[in-house]
Amino acid sequence: MRICTIIPAAGAGRRFGLGDKLSQDLGGRALLLRTVELFTKRQEVSAIVVAAPPVEEEFEHFRERYGAQLGFHGVRIVPGGRVERWETVKRALAAVPEDATHIAVHDAARPAAGDELIGRVFEAARVHAAVIPGVSVTSTVKRVGEETVAAAEDDALAGAILGDAGSESVSARVVETTLSRERLVLAQTPQVFERALLERAYAEIDPAGTTDDASVVERLGEAVMVVEGDPRNIKVTTADDLAMVRSLLGARPPAERPVHKRF
Repeated sequence: MRICTIIPAAGAGRRFGLGDKLSQDLGGRALLLRTVELFTKRQEVSAIVVAAPPVEEEFEHFRERYGAQLGFHGVRIVPGGRVERWETVKRALAAVPEDATHIAVHDAARPAAGDELIGRVFEAARVHAAVIPGVSVTSTVKRVGEETVAAAEDDALAGAILGDAGSESVSARVVETTLSRERLVLAQTPQVFERALLERAYAEIDPAGTTDDASVVERLGEAVMVVEGDPRNIKVTTADDLAMVRSLLGARPPAERPVHKRF
């Protein structure tokens, strides 16, 4: 099994709110580099492709920022998509080496995926054509309405819902139904596929609206197998997520480290 790992890194990360998410310091190395390094020492991985922002200026800045360090690991940088994640993966497929038998796709913002988790997914991929890690849902899941009820003094409904705690900055949505959490899992990455299967899925299926590659394969009508994930495999979306990942990795924020150990 020869795996090419694709790491989509073209997103804007608008929800993060503290600048470039992928360049955040994790123990002296950028978050993106910590993610790439998860795969550089895996014997099954024969190639790594990082898909960067496609806009020329942003792409060049990305190469200037990360090119030397990624090049040290033999990583190829290619332009990704402009809007949706699936566009980025589809464009990156063209850069997969001919000798790769499998393709793994891993979120650039998941630097805490443990080696045990990656090994578990890779082992399952030797037997199954499509494998993803998933974490069982343990909290109560509710579907809420789209409309928001704002708290206002003259809003009787909001007052009944929020009481004295209601204010202009507080809003609420009505619960429509409570879902059964039985057999529900939260999908993670890396997701691994036989190369021919993933390429066929992207060639034959309209992936619009999909949020992971397993969804594209599912639309093809093919089975996707789930192995046990890891709750520590956090995707950094917000500043709070970054703080949690730093804690898990034992990586202190740069302000707490000696200057000569910062990058």
